[in-house]
Amino acid sequence: MSNDSTANRHHGTNNKLTAVLLRFAGTMNLAIMLLIVIAIASVIGTLLQQNQPYQDYIIKFGPFWHEIYKSLGLYDVYASAWFVLILTFLVVSTSICVIRNGPEILRSMNRFREDIHERNLLGMRHHKTWDSTWSVPELRSAFSDYFRNTGYRTRTMEGKYQVTIAAMKGHANRIGYLLTHFAIIIICVGGLLDGNLPLKIRTLTGDARIETANRPVSKLPEASVLPEDNRSFRASVSIAEGATVNYAFINIANGYILQKLPFAIEVVDFRIEHYDSGQPKSFESDLVIHDPERPEPLQKTISVNHPLQYRGYSIYQASFADGGTTLDLKLHGLHHSRPATINITGTINEFKELDTPEGHVRLELEDFRRFNIFPAEEGTGRKFVNFGPSFQYKIRQTDGTAREYVNYMLPVTVDDRNYFLSGMRTSPNEEFRYLYIPVDENGSMGRFLRYYSLLNDDQKIRSIADRAAEATLENSSVEQQQFRSGISTAMTLLLKLYLDSGFSGISRYIREQIPAEDQQSVTEAYLKILRTVLEKTYVSLLEQETEGPVIMDEEDRLFLEEAVDAIGSLPQYGANFVLELESFNHKQATGLQITRTPGKQFVYLGFLLLIGGVFLLFYVPHQRLWIMLRDEGQSTRVVLAGSRTRHRHEFNREFQRLTGEFDRVLKQGS
Repeated sequence: MSNDSTANRHHGTNNKLTAVLLRFAGTMNLAIMLLIVIAIASVIGTLLQQNQPYQDYIIKFGPFWHEIYKSLGLYDVYASAWFVLILTFLVVSTSICVIRNGPEILRSMNRFREDIHERNLLGMRHHKTWDSTWSVPELRSAFSDYFRNTGYRTRTMEGKYQVTIAAMKGHANRIGYLLTHFAIIIICVGGLLDGNLPLKIRTLTGDARIETANRPVSKLPEASVLPEDNRSFRASVSIAEGATVNYAFINIANGYILQKLPFAIEVVDFRIEHYDSGQPKSFESDLVIHDPERPEPLQKTISVNHPLQYRGYSIYQASFADGGTTLDLKLHGLHHSRPATINITGTINEFKELDTPEGHVRLELEDFRRFNIFPAEEGTGRKFVNFGPSFQYKIRQTDGTAREYVNYMLPVTVDDRNYFLSGMRTSPNEEFRYLYIPVDENGSMGRFLRYYSLLNDDQKIRSIADRAAEATLENSSVEQQQFRSGISTAMTLLLKLYLDSGFSGISRYIREQIPAEDQQSVTEAYLKILRTVLEKTYVSLLEQETEGPVIMDEEDRLFLEEAVDAIGSLPQYGANFVLELESFNHKQATGLQITRTPGKQFVYLGFLLLIGGVFLLFYVPHQRLWIMLRDEGQSTRVVLAGSRTRHRHEFNREFQRLTGEFDRVLKQGS
């Protein structure tokens, strides 16, 4: 007996707990809280670009915040475990709410409340009473006809001395409640269907493996390749003009998974237009779909916001990139006594192995841009200026470290002077620092390269330094000869120090080797000696070019100043050669986003239901009127009362109009 009682108590406690949980799961407060969290997550997913390589996020946010954002799943919000869990809870909560309240709502649509008491009618905000000489049957007939003619549904309850007419319209307002709840359920189900939750589960269980290495498609392991029958995914692929592929890449975490397609996509042509500002105006691709199930290929042009819908797949024009432009380059060697130039032909996204006097390096050609449009300098009368083609590359050392460069093909005008620009940075999160190579009278960098090579020719520099020092002698005494030798040696050493580490190297040498009280005077003397050898060497170069004596003019002095500045920057340039773009064969690639979203139809249906439900809730008010007629013997007592769920200010005016009409009718009857 005691055991049965205890079991019953436990059973009753479990039932109460279940009932409490079900009530909480179906409350509006929980649903609103879940909707707010989903809205916040959607804002994050919109503002923070999703499914990008982790390296991009590290560059943007730094290692500390990157780890926090990654742990919160903010890089793939819509597939994160907490977001899917919230969607699931919202579906459950809304479903419980519909199951619990739906039948009552449907019943209330036909509940006229014709059995209402007079005291309840007189307690309503909108009510009025009359005493009429009309009989109850006459008033009943008149009011019933009026309600029918004005769109009300009515139900009448008759008593011995009293008749109550209950009228109602706008009962579809109650359907709006159900439609909005059904819409939320359907939209969430569609979101769950289109999420990559199954793929995330497969990666967690090891059935699918995220590939992080840059491998050829044919060399990918089977675990990193998804079959054609994958029902839901969002992938992207870059296809060069003239190329054909039957796959796309799903970016996940710090790698990717290959998604096979049941058809092949060929890019015939890609076109792009620019605004004057240089921003892309429009771009489109001519595609050909090769499908074994079609008797002939399908040709289609897609552009931004005009995708191709095919067999449940959506193919969007998403981006563009270089498709393997061929570059004809000249490699100008530096740090040599003789200018060394090598012709190189390379292709974007490929690399070249190079042997240099400083060791073996790898040249990685990364990108090519045909147009580089920037704001023009003030006073030029133009808003924008095109710097022309440029190409981007990396020089990677044998230890794996690399520096990134961007070189412009054509001379760029800066402050009315022309330069060849070559930018360098040691990591992607840095801005490019530019080397300005002055342009000679032939529009090339030839004179600069010859000047720099001459400065690296120890024998010629020693000869130039000796002649410069000789000019300072007053006689041929031993002391003067020793002084000349010292001057010549100082010129040679200072030039060597300048070529190796620039002005900063000379300043560092003076700080380390010269007493503090003498540093200023020594600095002035050293700079004067350095300027002398730099100028004498440049004059020697001009004399070689003209094969005769030269007197420097203003243009020569400007060029020398620019060349000296560029040479002072070379120690930080990090490369022993400069690449010059001679010509190119431009080839573009289109960036396509390919999606398969079976839940999209559910989402569309959900939004239609949501629009219909909101319209019914806000624009179709549920309105009730009651007429109570009671026989008072010599007269009939008439009680009119009404209520409306929304737009009560409008109902005030309508009730006043209604009572005014009834006043006239009842007075005529009097």
